[in-house]
Amino acid sequence: MKRFIILLLALFCLNPVFACLNSASLMLKDGTFLYDDREGNVPYGHEFYKDAFGYAIRQLDSLYKATKDIDYLSDKGLVLILTQDYDTAIRLFLEIEKSAPGRYATAANLGTAYELSGQNDLALQWIKKAVEIDPASHSNSEWIHVNILEAKIKGEQWYTSDFLLRTNFGTETQPGTSLTPAALQELSDALYYQLNERISFVKPPEKIVGQLLFDLGNIAFLLGNYEDALADYDLADLYGYTGQLIDQRVAETKKQLRQANKPQTAKQASPSYLPYILVILTLMILLILVKLLYKRKQQDHG
Repeated sequence: MKRFIILLLALFCLNPVFACLNSASLMLKDGTFLYDDREGNVPYGHEFYKDAFGYAIRQLDSLYKATKDIDYLSDKGLVLILTQDYDTAIRLFLEIEKSAPGRYATAANLGTAYELSGQNDLALQWIKKAVEIDPASHSNSEWIHVNILEAKIKGEQWYTSDFLLRTNFGTETQPGTSLTPAALQELSDALYYQLNERISFVKPPEKIVGQLLFDLGNIAFLLGNYEDALADYDLADLYGYTGQLIDQRVAETKKQLRQANKPQTAKQASPSYLPYILVILTLMILLILVKLLYKRKQQDHG
């Protein structure tokens, strides 16, 4: 497994809402490690070291009192969110905002805490502010988080590819797109990032997660990553995305995977030997010519 010694520098989510958790650095200021991730491109979520949470809060609180370093205080608020003490976390981050306004981690974590406590309007306000402070945050994926919050506020009719991802992949047996391969890969990276955080806490069924997992599977198919696509579709089904279209896409993906893994026939393989055959024939002809020239030379000398 790939160990990310990254301490909650990303979005996390809790059922039924999603959260964006951010520490002041790539790891908690006191050096605590909080999660582990699987290898690969399928979003299975983080595996947290929950036993470390209580110690981290006590340690960070003690270090802040000793040093007055606000990063310790910010990390303490982050862990408070993980322990679901949202009200305390909100009060703490509002205090940080007053004493040190304009910090990205403060805005993002306030958005997280408000969303987890069911206050989506305030969550959207703070997440938008966080994006204004750092538009490239979370691998340029936070625009998806903004769209998710807006969809939650508007209602389930907005849980669509067009609204959440600003594109769609059609309704045919195979997914289709107008995006370039480079744009598809960029979207895949952003969507994986968001879903890997969200799945860390969201329990199925959950409609937005199911929709986005289905979209991630469509992107994997279009990029030719059929095994990843099947895994994404399986997760989408688990999270409640069902129907004829996903069944068709799964069947088509299995078909493409079989074709990709099908052994070459003798007829298909034969052209690969053609260059070697031509080289051998050329050498044989040269050898015959050399022998003929040698024989003629012997005759002339005779």
